[in-house]
Amino acid sequence: MARSRLPSGFRFPMPGSALLAAWREGYGLAELKRDLLAGLTIGIVAVPLSMALAIATGVPPQHGLYTAIVAGAIIALTGGSRFNISGPTAAFVVILFPIVASHGLGGLLIATLMAGLILVALGLARLGNLIQFVPYPVVLGFTAGIAVVIALLQLPDFLGLDGVELGDSTLHNLAAIVRAAPGVAPAELGIGLITLATLILWPRLKLPVPAPLVGLAVGTLVALGATWWGMEIETIASRFSWEYQGQSGSGIPPFAPGLVMPWRLPGPDGLPLTVDFALIRELLGPALAIAMLAAIESLLCAVVADGLTRTRHDPNAELIGQGLGNIAAPFFGGITATAALARTATNVRSGAFSPLAAVIHALVVLLAVVALAGVLALVPMAALAALLFIIAWNMSEARHFMHTLKSAPGSDVAILVICFLLTVVFDMVLAVAVGIGLAAALFIRRMAHLTHARRLEPGLDEESRDLPRQVALYDINGPLFFGAAEKAVSSLRVVDPDVRVVMLDMRDVPSLDATAIVALQSLVEELSTRQVGLIFIGMPARMVLKLKRAGVKRQAGRLAAVRQPAQARRLAEQWLATPAA
Repeated sequence: MARSRLPSGFRFPMPGSALLAAWREGYGLAELKRDLLAGLTIGIVAVPLSMALAIATGVPPQHGLYTAIVAGAIIALTGGSRFNISGPTAAFVVILFPIVASHGLGGLLIATLMAGLILVALGLARLGNLIQFVPYPVVLGFTAGIAVVIALLQLPDFLGLDGVELGDSTLHNLAAIVRAAPGVAPAELGIGLITLATLILWPRLKLPVPAPLVGLAVGTLVALGATWWGMEIETIASRFSWEYQGQSGSGIPPFAPGLVMPWRLPGPDGLPLTVDFALIRELLGPALAIAMLAAIESLLCAVVADGLTRTRHDPNAELIGQGLGNIAAPFFGGITATAALARTATNVRSGAFSPLAAVIHALVVLLAVVALAGVLALVPMAALAALLFIIAWNMSEARHFMHTLKSAPGSDVAILVICFLLTVVFDMVLAVAVGIGLAAALFIRRMAHLTHARRLEPGLDEESRDLPRQVALYDINGPLFFGAAEKAVSSLRVVDPDVRVVMLDMRDVPSLDATAIVALQSLVEELSTRQVGLIFIGMPARMVLKLKRAGVKRQAGRLAAVRQPAQARRLAEQWLATPAA
């Protein structure tokens, strides 16, 4: 039996290529110190962010911390970017919150596992480079819409509103918040405003202590003071409780993440899920949206890191690493993870040298869970809401959004607005599908406009000078694909009755797809019926082979393919001189 061979030049992506690249450069004590410092810095930043983003998603805060621990370490060790820091990110809140509302924590973890498998498949198929072709208006529309929804979801905690049941509909959530608005709690609002002011003003001091840590510390101290005065302030401890191996408590469990089967975790009714085809089918759409957004965000993050460090990442290995992290995390209670741009930039600025900085960051988060769970439980919900307001504002890229509205072409503005509105009014699954579809349609339309076929007139074009009156020379420019082939070939069917030979200059045709082959096959048959010969000029051998496989083969006096126009001219004159032509 003959062995199948991979195409020439093909190689499987190498998981962990970033770690290997750093090791080959030479890793010593100096590099370890750089990674330790960067990992410590990012770990301190990641603790409050992971809790806040988990709560925004609709799950207890420890699941965000478990994500940073498990997925953060695995992605760093198996990915293709030396500096990416992965964990829960704000971009996923809009996708994950509706999943939690309709399928519970168990459904979210199963969807994350499915998305991880899709990401690994994308990496193995070497599709990492294709993600860079997602248009900027699509990405900007997503992120701006996500920012608006995140900010809206934080209003109940920031204002201290009671009885607001948030669901997967933005309009429903907005109406519920408006109805509850008269019940604003002054103490909660005050804590939120003080935390927000601290988060805004602290970076201006340019001190090395991260703003999220300072902001939440200030908010927590204010909340403790308010509690001492007899005010009721909602904190992580008052909202969340846990049970683990016969033990129970409030806030965050002070244990390292343990192995758990995702489908045994509660669904929307609090009972373990039943995994069947119906559940998988319901979660497939969200899983695809998670995978697409994870791929876009992680590779965009890697590109930014490359620009800051003058390094190069392996996009396919990064997708595999992201996939492996999202496959493993649900088995330890972790939610969806991807590379975080702000944490990655901080990692670079902190002097990181290799992916070990991300591993150290995961260990710092683990240490915080085990040793500081009681302290973390004192953080007020209003302070976390203020932190998420800052995250949402930074994510919105408001200046770029307005600049694009004013300066971009009308089609790009339309895509931007549509993606933004779909994300805000409906959900990210629909927005991703429509956004990518619109971008693809716009690309096809633009490419189709670049492809054309025209007849070269003897009196106007040098190449057709002195051609016999019975010979017509056509020049085809651009790729012949399904969006352009029929338009280009249809113009060739209108041939002067006196013409006996048609020459097609194909030297500027870089590609030919199945639709174009069918169109050319139809043209050959039509010209043959009218006893008109056809000569292809400059068609690459691979395209000639495609036509042969489709049944379009050389016919004496009727069909031929040559390399140069001079050869085509001589052959056409021979055909005209032959009575059978």
